[in-house]
Amino acid sequence: MIMNTITIIGAGAAGLFCAGLLAKQGFAVTVLDKGKRPGRKIAMSGGGKCNFTNLTVSAENYISANPHFCKSALSRFTQWDFLTLINQYQIAWHERDHTQLFCDHSAQAIIDLLMTECQIGNVTFEWQTELESLEINEHGFCLITNKGNRFSHKVIIATGGLSMPALGMTSVAYKIAEKLSIPVEPLRAGLVPLTLHKPLLDLLSPLAGTAVLAQVNTQSGMSFKENLLFTHRGISGPVILQISNYWQVGETLTINLLPDIDLMAFFAQQRQAHPNQTLKNTLSCLLSKRLVETFIDLTSLPDKPLKQLTNKQLEQIVTAFTRWQIIPNGTEGYRTAEVTLGGISTDSLSSKTMAAKGYPNLYFIGEVVDVTGWLGGYNFQWAWSSAYACAQAIITDSK
Repeated sequence: MIMNTITIIGAGAAGLFCAGLLAKQGFAVTVLDKGKRPGRKIAMSGGGKCNFTNLTVSAENYISANPHFCKSALSRFTQWDFLTLINQYQIAWHERDHTQLFCDHSAQAIIDLLMTECQIGNVTFEWQTELESLEINEHGFCLITNKGNRFSHKVIIATGGLSMPALGMTSVAYKIAEKLSIPVEPLRAGLVPLTLHKPLLDLLSPLAGTAVLAQVNTQSGMSFKENLLFTHRGISGPVILQISNYWQVGETLTINLLPDIDLMAFFAQQRQAHPNQTLKNTLSCLLSKRLVETFIDLTSLPDKPLKQLTNKQLEQIVTAFTRWQIIPNGTEGYRTAEVTLGGISTDSLSSKTMAAKGYPNLYFIGEVVDVTGWLGGYNFQWAWSSAYACAQAIITDSK
């Protein structure tokens, strides 16, 4: 083996996993991170329990300018491969809705797994070290950091995106790409709550903290069905985070607050059984009273006994609750976004090795690449898979 020095920028999911894989094969690996500790985003993910992968993973669960790019890495290190590692470390886990996998106890178990793998291979960590620039010469790379310059034969950039800036996310990867004429797909906040215009927000203010199962559709036909949460700024919850990846500014969203109910048939049955029951009390059998009251006020629906409501009025009520249309004001931005859409253009990378075309010893892995997964463990799986693809390429080339 040719002993190459490898420097990984970023001690997140992708960077740590790649470091462990390489170091265990005898490579001299150093991880630089501007923070004080590893896996900060892992620690807070999944409500502190880390949704580390999903039992059903395919390219359809990812967004990219090239939807085929992720297939190679995902097929070579699958969710089952990572689950095998989880079981080897005897980490207790459970499955939730939509085949999402979480730790039973704490996300720290995932961080401990990754750090143990790194310790086995004697990975060197340099904390509070920020990469400022990158120079390339015939021998390799000169990394300019806040703690001086260093040389490395290979560099793997795993800095993540711009989401959750409080965790110390950095834009240095995009600056390096620009300097090296590596294209970057437009960046925007993903898996993020949506904000509403003030008049509507004021009317919905009584619902802050209320959650309801809903189906949300974009004008282009993308649809998700999960919980929707009303907030002081607008709407959130899993269904909104999912749809935010596809929503475009100015686009109308159509929301069904009773996706599993044939509301017109329900009214017909209730009108026959309880003709004197008011609209509010009837709908309160299906939705919270506060939500029903708010929507009756919002849409000026008549709160009359069912027997007094015409079929046309009932159709208007059905539309109000199952085809509610809104145009969000925007998103809450990177501050609360879970991921960053866009990133290093996949046209500039090898899908097999994650190496930059024209720069064979420079690699980009994880969220910094223009591959963004749905909510539900898909972004962690991309971190594991892209890190594995990169590590295996380097290991294979050294033999």
